[in-house]
Amino acid sequence: MMDIQEILRTLPHRYPIILVDRVIEVEPRRRIVALKNVSINEPVFAGHFPGYPVMPGVLILEALAQAAAILSIVTLGDQRPKDLIYYFVGIDKARFKRPVEPGDQLMLEVDFARELRGIAFFKAKATVQGQVACEADLMCAYRSPSKAPVGSLSDPGSGASA
Repeated sequence: MMDIQEILRTLPHRYPIILVDRVIEVEPRRRIVALKNVSINEPVFAGHFPGYPVMPGVLILEALAQAAAILSIVTLGDQRPKDLIYYFVGIDKARFKRPVEPGDQLMLEVDFARELRGIAFFKAKATVQGQVACEADLMCAYRSPSKAPVGSLSDPGSGASA
């Protein structure tokens, strides 16, 4: 488990774009389950939509990508360079099945699928009270600004480069 303080030490994101509030479970190289508490106080709801606030799908996908980043960073462990940046590089098969509204608790479930040439592939699903809100295949790449190679998710000590 990770609380918000540990998440903030792991991810570079800050308010208003930090979209993971708690990690419930994480299995390196396999899976993460995390939570996003959706609050009416979030700035996006002032305009999306007045009178009927709905969390934008792009933010649901970003929350899933942040959970994937946490999974990847935890997997890299001590092999992680201090200046590592994790980039969201692709989305396939995104489907939205129900609206997400203020007061909902979004359960973020991300499974590591594979890695190829420094790009990690994930199967992701966001649910509210057991109902699927969003499903997607995500692609993420981690890079050090110095462009030095970093370890692979499938073998953190491999030094594989992208």
